[in-house]
This record gives sequence, C-alpha cells and structure tokens, in this order.
Amino acid sequence: QNFPNPFNPTTSIRFDLKDAGSVDIVVYNLLGQKVKTLVNSELTTGYHEVVWDGTDDLGNKVVSGIYFYRIEARQQNGGKVGGFAKTRKMILLK
Repeated sequence: QNFPNPFNPTTSIRFDLKDAGSVDIVVYNLLGQKVKTLVNSELTTGYHEVVWDGTDDLGNKVVSGIYFYRIEARQQNGGKVGGFAKTRKMILLK
C-alpha cells in the first residue's frame, strides 16, 4: 500500500521483487482512465520505492479524489515465468 494515504502532496509506493523482471506501475482515476505511468522498465531483485507527486503524464496537477494504482511484475527465473499484479486505492486530499 502507498504511504501516506490519504496524501498531499506526494505518496510513496514500496514493493519488493524476488526476481528481476519487467515492472509497470500505472495510476488511474475513478473512471478507469490512465492518469500517469510511474514505472515501465526492467528492475532488479530487491526493494524498490516510487513516488507519485499528484501530477498526470503531462505534468499537470490532478484534482483531489480517489485514484488507483496497478502494479504488474513479470519475472523470469530459470526458465519459469512468474509475477504478480495488484491494484490499490489511494486518496489525494488538497
């Protein structure tokens, strides 16, 4: 889960990867529209943290409200493909 939640002006999303792999973290609004891509890259094994500053992909500040982030990790370990996906709610208060 992100911390703090509710947040203003920033929130941190922390996660741990058992194996290196491709990770996507995307923020969506209540209508399911993409607001911002926070991560879209290959990451190494271990602990990671990403910060969302309440802006969209164009750098515009978003309005107060409920947002969701989805984290998807695709990992390949010794020929086995694995990973996980989770969606969590976060609240931006101004």
